[in-house]
Amino acid sequence: MNNIFAIGDIHGCIDKLNALMKKIEINFTTDVLIFLGDYIDRGPCSYEVVSYLIDLKKQHENIIFLKGNHEEMLENYIAGVDRFAYLSNGGRQTIDSYIKHGYKQGKDFIPTDHMDFFKNLDLFYQTDNYIFVHAGLREKKVLEDQSPDDLLWIRQKFIKSKYDFGKRIIFGHTPLASPLVQSNKIGIDTGAVYGNNLTCIKLPELVFYHA
Repeated sequence: MNNIFAIGDIHGCIDKLNALMKKIEINFTTDVLIFLGDYIDRGPCSYEVVSYLIDLKKQHENIIFLKGNHEEMLENYIAGVDRFAYLSNGGRQTIDSYIKHGYKQGKDFIPTDHMDFFKNLDLFYQTDNYIFVHAGLREKKVLEDQSPDDLLWIRQKFIKSKYDFGKRIIFGHTPLASPLVQSNKIGIDTGAVYGNNLTCIKLPELVFYHA
């Protein structure tokens, strides 16, 4: 493995994803590309983003897709749980994106290949030096004992933490004006869906790409 690339929260911003992928200098034979979750909701093109990622994985093996809290909210919506919470947090835009491509609203509005994508997302990924996760970790818990709720949803208790997790945490979830670079963590959700950049980090060099 030569380099690791990680991309923050996309939230249906297909134009920024396309632009970012053209900028990063990745060798798919030796490098690994990790997406940190929140591919859908709020932005206008969730269907296009998921389709793009599915096609990308067909072309290249060394790609890891992590689960975000918005993917969990979608699962709950389809299961009939917390439906209002999903709709009020950008889910309406996701539904509209699928309807635009011919899928009818209802519990089965997600096509099978997209559902397979959502069902196979990982909660975390780790290497010798890094832990990749959507939201963050809780202090004083080993990775295997972290709750899915924290991995997907934790915010300020993790953001403010100076705790040594044993490896540097690379995370998204909390939108920031620019990447957060601290000794124990790096945050790369730079609020693409709010008019800011979509960000990718290249490790171990700590090079940032923006679109």
